[in-house]
Amino acid sequence: MPVIARFFGITIKMYLRQKEHNPPHIHAIYGDYSGLFSIESGEMYEGDIPSKEQKLIKLFISNYREKLYDMWETQNFTSLKFEGGASYGSQSAKCIDD
Repeated sequence: MPVIARFFGITIKMYLRQKEHNPPHIHAIYGDYSGLFSIESGEMYEGDIPSKEQKLIKLFISNYREKLYDMWETQNFTSLKFEGGASYGSQSAKCIDD
């Protein structure tokens, strides 16, 4: 499962065989926590990631939704960068393409 992003201790991955793992989603790992997040809604539909980190992951998905869908369909994975503002979890977070 390729790693497509890392930020604030969160690792974002996506399975290689997307057709076997519908609906389109990403896997997030934060320490001993993990979760599956819908690319469409950004919501966690399975897992136990704490709410503060869920908000960051949802913001990441919101900023990269089109690219995540493209990776899901083409299986052409790229590394995505996500940077936060001055405070952890800041809504001023931004995404930076490689």
